Amino acid sequence: MINFFKKSKLDLPDYWLEYENLFKTKQPENIQDITFVVLDTETTGFSYQEDRMLCIGALKLKNNDINIGDSFEVFIHQDHYNQETAEIHGILKEGKTTRLEELEALKLFLAYLKNSVIVAHHAGFDVTFINMALERHGLPKLKNKILDTSTLYKKTLIRSNLLVKKEHYSLDELAEKFSISVKDRHTALGDAYITAIAFLKILVKLKEKKITTLKQLLRIY
Repeated sequence: MINFFKKSKLDLPDYWLEYENLFKTKQPENIQDITFVVLDTETTGFSYQEDRMLCIGALKLKNNDINIGDSFEVFIHQDHYNQETAEIHGILKEGKTTRLEELEALKLFLAYLKNSVIVAHHAGFDVTFINMALERHGLPKLKNKILDTSTLYKKTLIRSNLLVKKEHYSLDELAEKFSISVKDRHTALGDAYITAIAFLKILVKLKEKKITTLKQLLRIY
C-alpha cells in the first residue's frame, strides 16, 4: 500500500537530504561536461500500481565515454511475481542472485545517481516505477532532469513526405538502426548499455543540427 502521508522536510532521512543538496549546484550547459546516468529497470509487469521493480541497471556517461567500470546493478526482493514477464527478463523468484529490500536498493541507487541527468529509453516507464517505489517509503520523486532516447531519436530523422515518423521507437529498432549488439537484451544493465550507445549515436546526429547544450536537448520535449 502506498504511503500517501508525505514526510515534511524535517522528517526526511539524511540520505535523501544529501541527495537533494546536490541540486544546489547548477548543471553545466555543454553536453560534453555533463554526467549522464543511463538506466533501465526490469519489472514484474506494466502496472504502476500493482507491479514492482526486480532490478535497476545503470551506467555513467560523460564526454562521449561510457564508464563500464562504474556501472550499477541491484536486484530487489519482491513478493509479487509474474511468470510471464520472467520469461522475458529471466529473473527467477528463487534465483541465486543476492537481492536487497526495496528501500536499501533505492538508497544505493540515489547515492549512485546523484544529480546526474537521467537517460532512458521510454524513460517515463522506468522513472515512474522508481518514483512509485520512493513514494511507498514516504520519499519525494526524483529531482533529476530526464531525457528519453525514443523522443531524441525522432529529432534525428529527416523531414520527408516519404518518411512517416512513428509515435514510439523500440529499443530493438534503435539497436538495428545503429548496428548495436543485442546480446544482453532484456537485462537491466544490458539494456542500459544498448541505450547508452544509442544515446551517443543520437548525440552525434543532433550535433549536426547544432544541438550541443542540455537546454537544447530538453527543448526537444
